[in-house]
Order: sequence, then C-alpha cells, then structure tokens
Amino acid sequence: QLRQLFGSAVPAFPPKFYLAMTKSMADERRSQLEQYLQNVTLDPNITNSDVFIGFFRKLQQDTFKIQTQRACLDVYLPDGSNIRLDIQTSDTAKRVLEVTSCKMGLPRELMKYFSLFFFQDHNDGALSVVKKVADFELPYVSLQSMKELHCKLGIRKWYMDPSLDTLLTDCRASLDLLYMQAVQEVKRNWVKPTEGQMQELEFLRKSANKAKFLELIREMQFYGYVRLDPCVCDYPEEGCSVDIYVGKNEINCYIKLPTKQTKEVSFKIDRLRSWQVTFLGGAKDDEEDTLELRFEYNDSGTWQWIILYTKQAFLLSSCLKQMITEQMMKAAKERQETEIKMPGSTKYSKKSNIQQKQVIHSGFVSRKRFLVRPNEEDCVFEKIREEDL
Repeated sequence: QLRQLFGSAVPAFPPKFYLAMTKSMADERRSQLEQYLQNVTLDPNITNSDVFIGFFRKLQQDTFKIQTQRACLDVYLPDGSNIRLDIQTSDTAKRVLEVTSCKMGLPRELMKYFSLFFFQDHNDGALSVVKKVADFELPYVSLQSMKELHCKLGIRKWYMDPSLDTLLTDCRASLDLLYMQAVQEVKRNWVKPTEGQMQELEFLRKSANKAKFLELIREMQFYGYVRLDPCVCDYPEEGCSVDIYVGKNEINCYIKLPTKQTKEVSFKIDRLRSWQVTFLGGAKDDEEDTLELRFEYNDSGTWQWIILYTKQAFLLSSCLKQMITEQMMKAAKERQETEIKMPGSTKYSKKSNIQQKQVIHSGFVSRKRFLVRPNEEDCVFEKIREEDL
C-alpha cells in the first residue's frame, strides 16, 4: 500500500523465507523488519499518511490488547499541574497534542514548537525525560505498557536552539509554557546560573515578569539543553561515568575519570558524521535492559566511534536529529536571504552549491544505512510467531 502511494520513496520490503526458518533465520528476518521500519519512519510524508497510521494504530492496540474506547488521559505541564483530556484509546500523539494545545489556547501555527514526552519524577527531585512520543504513537496504549516505569505524559518545547524562544513570547499560552519549563529546569539543576544570576531570576520570578525571566535565562549555561540521567561511556576509556547535556549543537559531557577527576568534553555536532542506537538487553535476567548510542566523531582529524550506554539513547538520537534539522533550516534561510539581497549573483550561487555539498558529505542527510534497534517494549516483532514471519 505504501509503495502504491509513495513509489520508490519507500524502501524495498525484506523478502520472506518460504521454507521453515531456523532461529537464526527468524532473528535475521526480525532484524530486517526492524531496519525496514526505521528507514520508513524517516520520511514524515509516509508517517503522516492514513495507511501508515492505520497500520500502526492496529498493531499497537493488538499487541497490548487494548480496544478503541473512551478514556481519560492526563497531560502534565512543567509546573506539575495537569490537563485532563477525554480521548479515544486509539488517538495518536499528534491528535492528543492538538487537543492539549486547544485546551491551553495555543495557536495551531505554534504547535510545531512543542511535543509530547514520557517522563519520570523521582523521589529525590530529579527529572528524567524518557523519550519523545512519536506522532503516530498511541500515548494511552504506551502508558499502559510502561506502567512499571511509572511514567507520565507531558508537554514540553521541542527545539534545541534557545533563540527560537523569541518567536513564542508574544503568545500568552506559549510564553506560559516556556516560563514553566524554564523554572522547572532551574529547580532541577538543568541550568547552571551563577549566584548573581540566580538572585536576578528569583527577583523576576517573584515579580512574575516571565518575558524578562526568559530573556535573562537564555544567557545562562545549559539553558535550552536536554539533560540525560547519569550513564556510562567508553571515552576516554571504558567504564567512565558521565553526565550529559545536549543542546546548542553539542553533546557536553562531564566525565568522571578513574583517577576521580572530572573532565569536561564537548562533542560538536558539525564534527559528528553518523550515529546508531543498539538494544543490548540485560546482562542478567534480573538486570534492566541496556541501550547504547554510538557516534562517529572527528577528533583531531581522526574518525573514531564513541559509545554512550544510556536508557535514554532514543531521546539523545531525537535531539541529534533535531539539532541537525534546525542547523540545516537556518543555513537554508540564510542562503535565501542572501539571494534576495544579491539577485542574479552567479558567484553566490556557486558558493551555495558548495556549501550544500559539504553538508551532504558530512553524513547529516544519509542516515538510512544505520540500523536503530529499539528496546524490547518497542520491538513489536518480538510478539510475532515464526510462521507469521
């Protein structure tokens, strides 16, 4: 059906085995199907199509045996309050976001700057953003499947460039959301203000000057970044624990060395060529499943793979994609503005083509060859029998 609608834009479906499959053949088939799905979901035209959404709606509901019916769903705001929605269990995240935005008074044209996320509030006050909810995902169904993790569904801004805040401050609803999230991130130590800056922020918070609060906080370290839970990396050597902040075109790492010293390392996005996510499983039956994200990085002229072992690998992958998308959109806008200022300039046109080729050769576009292996909860093919494969 997708081929009929989108033609060659849809990758070839993995061929079937018509004879009885061995376990290794079944594993290979499952891996091929997962890779196929990863490639298909890279194209928003496909993922927004009725055929794709209908297929995955049925798949999610059948997997977790949840029929379509009316239900209540709480969407949490960054200040801890929530909006209760009357929904259908089969409503997609895109639909839930639309209803949430409507209830908040957020204009449709500003919806693209926000998204739904699954998050955890820990007893020690820490905040863990587990992952971004895909547009075609069914939030109600996903929450039922994640009960053991005690996750909540929340709305947060979804862009990595803090300067985009200025596009949203004229709207009361979006200003309130940005302000609530900024206050939350200060309280949860995601942002690193100096003592003087903290006093200024507190004064502005007490005076309810939200616009000035956001203007000031944009100057502070790690504002606009996504902070991951402490995890483990193999840089500069195996087994180092690391605190990760992602934003402003970098992966900023505070790495604890075996010598007990802490080393700050910034991996710049324009020196990153590719990445992949792999599901490793638990080392033992009673251990939590592990994900790794490895990225290929140019360090002093040499390409090397750096591995991060984190359960938030998919969130990190989403952040990297978003930063690259924003970077390319910004470059395209700058080229367009220059073309308007310099109409008919052949010299600029050549330069523009060269810049575009450099972006493509950097590996930011051609990510389809990298297999992204989801965790067990997302591996819907684990539920399919060998004869179905």
